[in-house]
Amino acid sequence: MPLTFATRPSALARWQTQWVIRALQAAHPGLACREEVIVTHGDRVLDKPLPEIGGKGLFTQELEAALLSQRVDAAVHSLKDLPTEMPAGLTVGAIPQRADVRDALVSALGYTLETLPQHAVVGTSSLRRAAQLLAVRPDLRIRPLRGNVDTRVRKALEGQYDAIVLAGAGLVRLGLAEHVSQWLPLDVMLPAPGQGALAVQCRAADRETLDLLRAIEHAPTRAAVEAERAFLEALGGGCAVPVAAYAEALPEGGLWLAGFVGAADGRGHWRGTLMGETPRALGQALAAKALAEGARQWL
Repeated sequence: MPLTFATRPSALARWQTQWVIRALQAAHPGLACREEVIVTHGDRVLDKPLPEIGGKGLFTQELEAALLSQRVDAAVHSLKDLPTEMPAGLTVGAIPQRADVRDALVSALGYTLETLPQHAVVGTSSLRRAAQLLAVRPDLRIRPLRGNVDTRVRKALEGQYDAIVLAGAGLVRLGLAEHVSQWLPLDVMLPAPGQGALAVQCRAADRETLDLLRAIEHAPTRAAVEAERAFLEALGGGCAVPVAAYAEALPEGGLWLAGFVGAADGRGHWRGTLMGETPRALGQALAAKALAEGARQWL
């Protein structure tokens, strides 16, 4: 029986699933795999900003239901879309090495964050991105932006926005990096927890699939994203809160974690960093630091 992967219908989701399949087949020659395309609530509702349609699991619940019903063996997600609370019976069987974590600016006229005209219109439906953009450029007018990556890029190139912001990893994966007018530095724009990483979800009791997935696991990436997601979880967050985090492994061991919590209108924010040995404890400690230093007002 082939290993069946649930995937969303977007070009990026299909690319990510096919990448995981190729990596697994390289590690396990002769492994048969197939895809099953499943449309999620987040794919169907495209006329409202993500925070408005709200709730957790906008892009994951239907795939998780297929896993729990044993209709599929695994599901490939963008890790930043995966809620921090996992349904009972499911686990993340593998987190491969992550891609570039940075956000990117796309502008038909080649604008950067510094050269955008006063009161320029910037497209994003992410409160995290809006909060960080407005912290640097409070004059900008943030407008909702939905659709698949290729659709959003097309809207920018057609001039519907002066610029848009989206995850750079998706642009690279789809061969659209030529449209990037600026890679936003991490001291300006911290990413969503888990951004740039993939999560391969499966049933916790499915030892055969778990054994297969072990071949594409990247321990440093898992440690980093566990710290980032623990920070988000401790703040009670999902995609509807302006929270950002990025962790990386230190050469001497342990992790460095940076976090951001801000007002969606840019009129206040908290940034902080911390080092630690244990990913989950580090994320929780930085969240406690954020709350102790006044970040609760923006949550």
